[in-house]
Amino acid sequence: MKKVVVGLSGGVDSSVAAYLLKEQGYEVIGLFMKNWHDDSVTISEECPWLEDSNDALIVAERLGIPFQTVDLSAEYKERIVDYMFKEYEMGRTPNPDVLCNREIKFDVFLKIALQLGADYVATGHYCRKGTIQNADGSETYQLLSGADANKDQSYFLCQLSQEQLSKTLFPIGELQKPEVRKIAAANDLITADKKDSQGLCFIGKVRLPEFLQQKLKPKKGVIVEVPAGAVQLRRSQMEFDSKEAELAYTSAKPVYHIEDGKIVGEHQGAHYFTKGQRKGLDVGGTKEPLFVIETDVEENVIYTGQGKSHPGLYRRTLFVTDAELHWVRPDLALKVDGTMSVMARIRYRQALEKATLYKVDGGLYVDFEEKQSAITEGQFVAWYLEDELIGSGVIS
Repeated sequence: MKKVVVGLSGGVDSSVAAYLLKEQGYEVIGLFMKNWHDDSVTISEECPWLEDSNDALIVAERLGIPFQTVDLSAEYKERIVDYMFKEYEMGRTPNPDVLCNREIKFDVFLKIALQLGADYVATGHYCRKGTIQNADGSETYQLLSGADANKDQSYFLCQLSQEQLSKTLFPIGELQKPEVRKIAAANDLITADKKDSQGLCFIGKVRLPEFLQQKLKPKKGVIVEVPAGAVQLRRSQMEFDSKEAELAYTSAKPVYHIEDGKIVGEHQGAHYFTKGQRKGLDVGGTKEPLFVIETDVEENVIYTGQGKSHPGLYRRTLFVTDAELHWVRPDLALKVDGTMSVMARIRYRQALEKATLYKVDGGLYVDFEEKQSAITEGQFVAWYLEDELIGSGVIS
């Protein structure tokens, strides 16, 4: 009998994943990951880990499977929290959920599961795994979108490797969310009606400015409003002598100066803000709401524009360096000068958009057919062929 360790989070999805595996004849062990001790920065009513671990324990007892808690808070602090502070300090916006999957669930947690003699780990993610039989007898694993288009979580797993996929099962990937809740209710699982958790992977809802203020000190600076005309003027049509020169131009992060606009307010630190952000600026008196179009952490200035169609929010192309480029399917990786038509997204739940990949020396351009709003450094771009996620990278 094959042994599977399920990451029981205390939510309905992982509960039903464990139930389905047991039904399929696996020997199932439930493991709850405790990743954070510091309650001072979480909104405890939203996601207290104690309540979650209790719910996970009750589910394990109901299913008659062994259960234990593992404390991964040291690894989580080092690999996720410290990384987040460093990225924000540099003026980038990290995605802790993608990192948590790569660094914690499918690395530290996977290793613990294998030490327990498991053949696989399983999670309650809405995605599917495909297997291609190769001519030489080896297997290639596919990361496929979840059957529930509303809940598809393949994006969060965009950094997984072939080795990690080989050891992973996604039992609810073929199901719709309402079906999952129905299965939980039919089997008297305490999590059947539990709200989906929000916020950081395994920490819960965090007051981000307060979280960041623990390490990144407040630093007064100015908020500048840049008129739309100033941006359009800068982006007038240009002639390029090569496709690569054009891509380098369309992917370049715009550089603004205070004299490009007018000072409309003050902030407590440019590193607390991210592109596309609307809340927290506390500037009134504009016809349309202000959005952050750029942050300058060196000069500690936030540049803003009026309305969500402000041209400063939009860019067509982004770049991923070789160091931060990842192929879930290494057999499909592009060589220098190679191109590929794909569907891509730059954030979770965004509709997939047509794009072309261009591999160059040092990295990869992702060139979208339509301009994208708030392309943000530090976030992940993921690209697909039909419903298969084949690669991803950190936007630089």
